[in-house]
Amino acid sequence: MSTHKKAKRAKREKLIALYGDNKPKKGNSLSQRGKPKYLGGNGRKTTGITRRYFRKNLQKIRVMEDGKVVRRWVPVSMIRAGLIQKPVVREPFTLPELEGES
Repeated sequence: MSTHKKAKRAKREKLIALYGDNKPKKGNSLSQRGKPKYLGGNGRKTTGITRRYFRKNLQKIRVMEDGKVVRRWVPVSMIRAGLIQKPVVREPFTLPELEGES
């Protein structure tokens, strides 16, 4: 395997370790008719099965990565959980405070 491919694989593995695997998962969508037995019916009957994708809610945000600010597709679940380190942005139209002044 070439060095270029190894570097690309290492970079991809690092991103998966940080943000997880963001690929959509496959599943089924069921079409059903009837009333469930616990509600007094005769039972649900499946009338059709369709393949579908369960996609993560990805948002493109700015993220701190190795001291640099980069844009990445990140799942909202990780943002809400506080697993993503966002860059510090100061308020607009303000000057940074100097430590020597009082």
